[in-house]
Amino acid sequence: MDPLSDVLALLKLRSYVSGGFDAGGDWAISFGPHEGIKFHAVVTGSCWLSVEGEAPIQVNAGECFLLPRGRPFRIASDLSLEPVHVSRVLPPQPNGRILTYNGGGDYLSIGGYFTLSEGQAGMLLNVLPPLLHIREQPNSATLRWCVERMRQELLEGQPGDFIVAQQLATIVLVQALRLYLSDRTSEDAGWLFALADKRLGAAIAAMHGAPGERWTLQTLASLAAMSRTAFAVTFKQTVGVSPIEYLTRWRMLQAADRLTSSRQSLAEIGSALGYESEKSFSTAFKRVMNCSPREYGRRQREKRISALRTASGAGP
Repeated sequence: MDPLSDVLALLKLRSYVSGGFDAGGDWAISFGPHEGIKFHAVVTGSCWLSVEGEAPIQVNAGECFLLPRGRPFRIASDLSLEPVHVSRVLPPQPNGRILTYNGGGDYLSIGGYFTLSEGQAGMLLNVLPPLLHIREQPNSATLRWCVERMRQELLEGQPGDFIVAQQLATIVLVQALRLYLSDRTSEDAGWLFALADKRLGAAIAAMHGAPGERWTLQTLASLAAMSRTAFAVTFKQTVGVSPIEYLTRWRMLQAADRLTSSRQSLAEIGSALGYESEKSFSTAFKRVMNCSPREYGRRQREKRISALRTASGAGP
């Protein structure tokens, strides 16, 4: 897999389509803090978006926005209007259909959200800004097609429409991230931005593809077709950490996943990820994850048990 697919798979990405929102006349709706990544794609009309701590923007038909940081926000035909909280407009349990508000006809959007594995979600969320505004671009045909197909699925009510819409939402996220990278002008650092650079992307792909390999700065620089010094400087400027530190962090995220999803021993996990002893692996894990591998595994098991009890109504 490519690095972005690797990360999304590691983060256990799941998509949910709440439904469509068809509004008419004057309207304003407020949303509180949220988990995961919210998304809205505007199909027809336009709206104003105000995210806490950010300047308001106008979002037009064919555009979408992602909210990775969970901040409260408002969407409106006019931001001077007093907003109604979303709980008074939408049903408590989204039904995957299109809701008509104020008679509809002037504005239509499709909304939903993405959830990520709690333990590693920061790997993606921390490199994204609070607001991603994906504008209409010549290369956004795939994004437009996905949004239109989602609209059709919600309108037609065919068997399996909800699961189809969810899969389309995942494509929307990936396409939105691609377009964000291609249109990016900020100087923020992070692994995601390195993927837009073919040289750095080649080195990251190699580390992701074989995390247990004994990578050196020289071999990674050769893969990037750069001198060792130029590679080290460019990588740190773009990603925010050195190549070897990035490799170590990726290994530890892989280890964290294996600790909760496999029955491998610590020695087996460490060996698969390039460590010669359980001790050296445990030391690296604690440095990156701020707890020992055993402690991490215990915490994750306790969280799963607590979640199962809550889901079954047994309480904490």
